[in-house]
Amino acid sequence: MFKSRFWNISLFFAITVTVYLMVKPGPVITQAIAQAIAQDLNNKPLPEFTGKPDDWINSAPLTVNDLRGSVVLIDIWTFDCWNCYRSFPWMNDLEKRFSAKGLKVIGIHTPEFEHEKVKSNIETKMLKFKLQHPVMMDNNFTYWRALDNRYWPTFYVVDKQGMIRGRFIGETHKGDKNAKAIENLIGRLLKE
Repeated sequence: MFKSRFWNISLFFAITVTVYLMVKPGPVITQAIAQAIAQDLNNKPLPEFTGKPDDWINSAPLTVNDLRGSVVLIDIWTFDCWNCYRSFPWMNDLEKRFSAKGLKVIGIHTPEFEHEKVKSNIETKMLKFKLQHPVMMDNNFTYWRALDNRYWPTFYVVDKQGMIRGRFIGETHKGDKNAKAIENLIGRLLKE
């Protein structure tokens, strides 16, 4: 009798959740998940960069301490990711608008495929997409894991003391919800 009741309750729960997900719009669920993720990150220190000297493009190796006093946007990307390269026009524009105010952009290239691990391939794509900020190659996913990252692209906003203050997931375009949230947070942190 207990097994039967357990299965009935489980079936009822599964049907209820399924109906709810079919009726309730997706963005509400996505917002709740994104907010929970962002809250989990508040005021955690940015992990130290894990790249070796040869893993850096457009810069000598950087440390978190090198960035103190600046607001930092960390962009986790890989060059075969459509959502990543569709976000580059917005990110390049953001960098131009905010760099004189103290924003630094650091790319972390974490490859999905073997051909994305080749430095010359990354450099070619960076030229194509006009990425001029420092990029660290993360071929073994060490930095990805240090951030507990799961998605391409993901943008981390870091305050002047080196603390992560926001994580934003997904393709981002000028004027969209993600861009507005990131830009508002950067603007606030630049004033701190």
